[in-house]
Amino acid sequence: MKPELQRRVQRYGWDYSSPYYEKGWDKQLWPAQRRLLKQAELTPGDSVLDISCGTGLVTFPIAKQVGEEGRVTGIDLSEKMIEKAAEKADEMNITNVSFEQMDAEELALDDARFDVTINSLGMMYYPNPEKAITEMYRVTGVGGRAAALVWGRRSKCGWAEIFPIVDKRVNTDVCPLFFSLGTGDTLQDHFIKAGFNQVELQRFSMTLPYSTNEEAIISAFLGGAVAMAYRKFEEDEKKKAHQEYLESIQPYWDGKVYEIPGEFVIVSGNRI
Repeated sequence: MKPELQRRVQRYGWDYSSPYYEKGWDKQLWPAQRRLLKQAELTPGDSVLDISCGTGLVTFPIAKQVGEEGRVTGIDLSEKMIEKAAEKADEMNITNVSFEQMDAEELALDDARFDVTINSLGMMYYPNPEKAITEMYRVTGVGGRAAALVWGRRSKCGWAEIFPIVDKRVNTDVCPLFFSLGTGDTLQDHFIKAGFNQVELQRFSMTLPYSTNEEAIISAFLGGAVAMAYRKFEEDEKKKAHQEYLESIQPYWDGKVYEIPGEFVIVSGNRI
């Protein structure tokens, strides 16, 4: 898929996902995202850029950690995600955050502007993730820190059958891209090439809990990477795809909840 088309698919796909994203992923992703924030070593007063911020799942915890003297800028390619994040900030009266629609590969931001730059589960969707990491380096100030979280190896992610289930109905071109950064040392190598120092890689596994079939289906089909393709399904195909997906995660049902395994990779580095 050409980069321009891929960006368009991602933009409108996540626009469509925005009403469902938190229901499908909020509590499931937070343990991994909490580890990301710990690795970022945030301190009160920091200026932070949250790249691919979505609806603010990471942005708002960052805002709390940096305090009133700190500042958080959240950017995302999806206009609907940004709108929802801004609405939440208003509702919660969080005043040290701002949101802008922006492409992670072409940040319309000054050099060395931020103390910390963070990317939580956005890198997998970019046509040129190495370019996004170079941009991440550019806007990180001297003495600053960057950290990124991506999904790990496909074989370690129990929900990964969603891709072939969807691809046999509508070709998404997402799967090969999705797991590449979490395989081997790929993301770490990109950080080093961009110029970061003291680059560290953490690989870890966690389970994603889903209490009902409905929760699991919303997460997989409506709240994530295949949402745009899923819109093209006829109703009977949706039902068949749901059933196939539930069969694929059945081994992780313990009688009360699905505990679906997922592997994650965090890479962090300093700009010196």
